[in-house]
Amino acid sequence: MPRLPYITDEEAGPPELVEAIRKRRGGRLAELDRLLLYSTPFATGWGLMMGRVRTELSLSPLLREIGMLGVAVLNGAEYEFHHHSQPFLDAGGTPSQLEALRKLPAVDALLFNATERAALQLTVEMTRDVKVADATFAAARAALGNDTHLVELIAVISSYNMVSRFLVALDLTPE
Repeated sequence: MPRLPYITDEEAGPPELVEAIRKRRGGRLAELDRLLLYSTPFATGWGLMMGRVRTELSLSPLLREIGMLGVAVLNGAEYEFHHHSQPFLDAGGTPSQLEALRKLPAVDALLFNATERAALQLTVEMTRDVKVADATFAAARAALGNDTHLVELIAVISSYNMVSRFLVALDLTPE
């Protein structure tokens, strides 16, 4: 159980926000939603921003999930890792890569291509140090080959650092 009780169906509101969340989630409220709903403005903003981060970026789904999973491991957000493992596999990641991600900041160079390794190094530095070394930035920029993709990867890593910190502070774990 998290540090705060989940908002119940009876407590959840306003109705239009709850309906929008349910629609996005296939008819149900996730545990995370039941914590976000303590603050209507925050839950509204979270849904708008994170929905776009997850579904509207031009960055490849695999690189998005690598960033998300990397942040989850580095910050100890098991809920996040659990919920992004299948999307990572669906995006083309392998079970071996998924297991290797649990060992970050170490990266198995045989399991990840140059672009994936650059994304992982960027994830590690942004999450652990906040400041990114010039060489890391240059390597990620060259590997991605597109400044829009670089900005989007940085945004994914930044966004999921917010997510993981929320999850860890509230002690939300997979049930």
